[in-house]
Amino acid sequence: MTNTAANRSSTGGRPSLGALMREEFLVDAFRRERRTDMRPLSRLLPFVWAHPVDAVLGAFFMLVSSGSILAMTDGVRRVIDGGFAYRGELALLQLFGTAGALTLTLAFSTGLRLYFTYKLGERVVADMRKLVFRHVLSLDLPYFARLRTGEVLSRLTTDMTMVEGIVGAVIPAAMRNLITLVGALGWMVIVSPNFTGFVLVLIPVLLTPLFLMSRRLQRLSLRAQDRFAEAVGYAGEGLSALDTVQAFGQEDAVAGRFNTAVEGAFTASRSQLRARGLLSALMILLVFGGMLGLLFQSVVAVVVTHTLTAGRLVQLLAFAFLAANAVKDLAEVWGQIQKASGAAARLAEMIDAAPAIRAPARALPLPLPPHGEVEFDKVRFAYPGRAGPPALNDFTLRVRPGERVALVGPSGAGKSTVLRLLLRFYDPDAGSVRIDRVDLRDADPSEVRARLALVAQEAPLFSGSVRENISFGAPDASAADVDAAAVAAQATEFVRALPHGFDTVVGEQAKTLSGGQRQRLAIARALLRRSPILLLDEATSALDAENERLVQQALREAMRGRTTLVIAHRLATVLEADRIVVMDEGRVVEEGAHAELLARGGLYAHLARLQFAAEA
Repeated sequence: MTNTAANRSSTGGRPSLGALMREEFLVDAFRRERRTDMRPLSRLLPFVWAHPVDAVLGAFFMLVSSGSILAMTDGVRRVIDGGFAYRGELALLQLFGTAGALTLTLAFSTGLRLYFTYKLGERVVADMRKLVFRHVLSLDLPYFARLRTGEVLSRLTTDMTMVEGIVGAVIPAAMRNLITLVGALGWMVIVSPNFTGFVLVLIPVLLTPLFLMSRRLQRLSLRAQDRFAEAVGYAGEGLSALDTVQAFGQEDAVAGRFNTAVEGAFTASRSQLRARGLLSALMILLVFGGMLGLLFQSVVAVVVTHTLTAGRLVQLLAFAFLAANAVKDLAEVWGQIQKASGAAARLAEMIDAAPAIRAPARALPLPLPPHGEVEFDKVRFAYPGRAGPPALNDFTLRVRPGERVALVGPSGAGKSTVLRLLLRFYDPDAGSVRIDRVDLRDADPSEVRARLALVAQEAPLFSGSVRENISFGAPDASAADVDAAAVAAQATEFVRALPHGFDTVVGEQAKTLSGGQRQRLAIARALLRRSPILLLDEATSALDAENERLVQQALREAMRGRTTLVIAHRLATVLEADRIVVMDEGRVVEEGAHAELLARGGLYAHLARLQFAAEA
């Protein structure tokens, strides 16, 4: 695959068409391998095929280095059988010159083999990391309800490291040993067919326990990796909520849960190591037992029957040693191959996860220019796996283009669910959600979300600079546009007070800023997006009274000409709306203007007395 930076250089920060086509090819190939039920490691082949030069050169130099080692044994035979009887210096120089040339060939081919195979491993893992992470970003929210973020990170780190080792080192080592084994056996047949027969009898004896234990090793490896991913998930949860953990004094409890998970991972790994140790001990016993048998047979052939010369005997023993050592190494790397197979299976499981929310085969385009009309028609929706009544039940709402609608109601009434369905994080179980009269299920989610700008109650920021955070939703925005959005969000004053102004790096999750400062940057980010529909989910909740007054003025300008859905409890925010929609138990129970709803004495009036009394 091409380099990401190169792909993005000419497309304004977006992946090039060529890169997207290559990634789609790899995804399709990955899934195709899954459907044919091949071994998990075979699913790495599309990533290897994407770099044929490195793969071919690595294989070529592997053949050269293995052939050089085998050819050296013939030089040893010649020295023993005739070299000591040579009388001419020239003949000896030619013999040892050939040995020197083979040594140089072996050295250079080994170095080049290692370079190309390790390079291929690094390249394959880099491609996989980019592909898997990009695919994970496309998955819907229910997927992450089943799989913790820490487990995803474990697969992107630990499992990827295993794959890197298997592609760059373990599989090349196994192939090299296999080539050595085949070459040694082939040459032995030429030198002494009878001697080779004994070796061929030994090979099934050596390989049988290897294959018998392979499936068990794979199961144990997969279980160990799952336990470790679980431990990483607990660690991620604890670190992401460290302030809460410390505030409640639960460091020991969180650490204890992590410790239990780590011990479970250790226990699973110990079972795997025990099986691998047993396999290695058995292979060594069989290998060296076979070598003793070969040595006895060869001594008889030289001393008693005189069917072999001393040189051929040494050459055959060298071949037997190379073959036996190759089988022993294959047994050792087999456990690593099984472990990496488990890692590949886990990565395959993640790449095979298809998002439920995706563009249909023939997506309907949203009309241009956008109008900003929003409509919910008899929508029923329940969160997957959540017990209890549905979040929305027979919910109907129409918002006219440019209208400002406030959603109010008690906790759990379904207000935030309305925004999530509009963003198409979920699809309704019944009914329809439409933007500009197009059902969102018939449209491309990316096109739908391009028409929406969201400011959430806890709007997350990223570890880049202030400017990068503001332009997150509009990466092509100019510096002047970013400055204007900051001015509109009343953020310019505190941004200019930062050490490097707009270029100040705000740290992970922007924890170097106050809650009000983070919220104003989030508002600036939404303003810069210039989407026709603005979604505000308690957008001013983190601001004090003075900052809220300033931001309300900014939001008032931002709402001009935009369709706006506001979730708010504060009276000042609600009073800005053209219409107030009161929700309870997932449906609309009242709607109208503030004074009209107060006069009715219904749920809104009750909420106003409880929540708005101090502000009123």
